[in-house]
Amino acid sequence: MGDPTDADASGDTERTVREILETVAGLAPTVRDSLPGRRRKSEMKNPSGETPMAADVYADELFEEGLGNLDGVGEYASEERESVVDTGSGLSVAVDPLDGSSNLKSNNTMGTIVGVYDAALPARGENLVAAAYVLYGPITTLVAAHDGEVTEYVVDDGTLQAVRENLTLPDDPTVYGFGGRVPDWPDEFETYARDVESDETLKLRYGGAMIGDINQVLTYGGVFAYPALNSAPNGKLRLQFEGTPIGYIIESAGGASTDGTQSLLSVEPTELHQRVPVYVGNESLVGRLESALSS
Repeated sequence: MGDPTDADASGDTERTVREILETVAGLAPTVRDSLPGRRRKSEMKNPSGETPMAADVYADELFEEGLGNLDGVGEYASEERESVVDTGSGLSVAVDPLDGSSNLKSNNTMGTIVGVYDAALPARGENLVAAAYVLYGPITTLVAAHDGEVTEYVVDDGTLQAVRENLTLPDDPTVYGFGGRVPDWPDEFETYARDVESDETLKLRYGGAMIGDINQVLTYGGVFAYPALNSAPNGKLRLQFEGTPIGYIIESAGGASTDGTQSLLSVEPTELHQRVPVYVGNESLVGRLESALSS
């Protein structure tokens, strides 16, 4: 017979994950409605030395208040904050409040990324119990991974309506998207990229917001990469807020993730805002990439 305390803890986790997803969905329309008046730079620097948009700061404040007030959430962290906010006891939530906010000026796709960990931050991806992203596209959707399953919801007036369940990457991939300046790509990655580009079954899909490109890969199959660069060996994306949550979602959908040598979920965190190369997609394409990087 199992330990009743384990069952209680499991039940608490399930309830908190559900409340987190419902809270994110509930705030998504407010975030989206706030964008027209916040297409300007803020007057602050984030911990990575970047100047966020006013929309980044506003979304962060909304999510910190909404998620931090949940009884089952003990920590809140985001790309826009220097350190972890202690909100009580329970699960830890890491948020990229507005992924792709540089697309505000050109009115292109953006999103919100959420990782839910059962360990203090910074935490390994193996400590994730759920991950999700909101996509502010022509319609607002939320894709969530939990217990090995991936579900896509339409966010309708702040509520979740499941439209695709048990999502898996298609067996026949058709899209790819690679970030970073081409002259800054290491030779090994450029060789891989040229090989992918020569495959007539694959089409380029890159929109300047990782979350939009990831949704393309999840929908059509393929590969996304923001590689290590000659000028930035650790890449651009953040492990806690982007790398591991997206890796968790893609792996839960039957795909693969890597930092070039190991699953993103196995990368040992050393600081809250550390960066990591991110490669995710169909296992065949990610496997070929790892081989190319090790040659």
